[in-house]
Amino acid sequence: MQADLIIRGAEIIDGTGAPRRKGDVAVTDDRIVATGDLRNWSAGRVVGGKSRVVAPGFIDPHVHHDAALLTRPDMEFMTSQGVTTVINGNCGFSVAPLKDTSAVPEPLRMVVEDENCLFSTFAAYRDRLMSEPSAVNAACLIGHTTLRINEVPDLGRPADPGQVQAMSRSLDQALAEGAIGLSTGTYYPPSRAAPISELIALARIAQAHGKLYVTHMRDEADRVVEALEETFQVGRESGCGVHVSHHKCAGLANHGKSEITLRMIDQAIKTQDVGLDTTPWVASSTILDSGRHKQATRVMIAESEPHPEFAGRDLDDVARLWNTDIDDALQRLLPAMGIFFIMDEADVQRIMSYEHTMICSDGIPGGSHPHPRVWGTFPRVLGRYARDLGLFTMEESVRRMTSMPADRFGLGGRGRIAVGAFADLVIFDPANISEGATFERPIAPAKGIDRVMVNGREVWVDGRKTGARPGRPLEQTAPVKVV
Repeated sequence: MQADLIIRGAEIIDGTGAPRRKGDVAVTDDRIVATGDLRNWSAGRVVGGKSRVVAPGFIDPHVHHDAALLTRPDMEFMTSQGVTTVINGNCGFSVAPLKDTSAVPEPLRMVVEDENCLFSTFAAYRDRLMSEPSAVNAACLIGHTTLRINEVPDLGRPADPGQVQAMSRSLDQALAEGAIGLSTGTYYPPSRAAPISELIALARIAQAHGKLYVTHMRDEADRVVEALEETFQVGRESGCGVHVSHHKCAGLANHGKSEITLRMIDQAIKTQDVGLDTTPWVASSTILDSGRHKQATRVMIAESEPHPEFAGRDLDDVARLWNTDIDDALQRLLPAMGIFFIMDEADVQRIMSYEHTMICSDGIPGGSHPHPRVWGTFPRVLGRYARDLGLFTMEESVRRMTSMPADRFGLGGRGRIAVGAFADLVIFDPANISEGATFERPIAPAKGIDRVMVNGREVWVDGRKTGARPGRPLEQTAPVKVV
């Protein structure tokens, strides 16, 4: 038998959570055509897998790379850590459909600053990704905040019935054009005024398409319990599956509260479809004037438009340098992004090890000093949490990065090493895999990632991007599953 490429003698972790097995993987064109003992097969290229693991390429279910796919199409911050598919449009912010693309609305600044990366329809964005492919596959949610910007002149007020109908029509069209769900970000000012009735109305549109309601909840700190209850209510009253983004319990007063929130999710799952993802870090990152600085033990400046020289510095240090208080320093740095140390390690581990949790980076790639999660999330889980701390097996950690998000979002043919599946693959050294990125030096490739393939083509080899851009825009091709 003949293949284009064979990976020989690797430990196969197939993405299902099953124990690893020694064997070979054969690829022809963009598909896996055989696995197991392939000694009777030949190939145009053979890659040695001795002492290495071959796994499905990782799927990041929560990123903000909507524009980066076009402006940084090699996507080395993803491929270098083994990610082959990303899901954009999270936290209520998507680059389509936006009626007025002549200027970047303020809420979208953290995702895109280039008006050429804004689109009046989702179909236009999808077509651009198809004609100008990146190195990774990409699926996209439609942001509630983007829909609000289109239809609600005063974002500080609830949408009226006519505006809700207009948002619903726009969402219905975008989902029909291939978007994979609805995202909300009621934590952020442009959508904070939206009542639950507005959310339920839009969730009903997602449900009609068999797609998910994905939410950066209204509160992840003092009122995280109430925010979860609101999310469950949206799911119950709309009939839509709900998915909690980057679940956390933020602020010193809420450390330990994950024991309560996970019990709530356990209880809800008995009667409705609820999922979640999280990141393996005690620090989050968002706009600097989000209010998070009041809950954090430390704040770093990721980027500042008027003062780029302070990227990577602590907010406390800048305030002292300017001989002022933190609030005044923060205002002088705007517009800016921050890194906020607001979580407890015990909560991070408890949420991450919860049986229904998948792994995400929540990456925002812009600026000179981003959060290290942009470059290092998935190797950190495999190295620190699976291998070193034994929080779960490496097989289980791979499952949470591959088949779980593929099944959750209906990405058929992705997330598993199986005959007929797409050849999205990562080869890594299980003894040495770890994040290279740190809070002090956040832009650094992972350690231990040998090769990464997307649709059968290598995009990362031995520490370097290849320049290949075989990524595709993905649509939902399988039913959403409760994980």
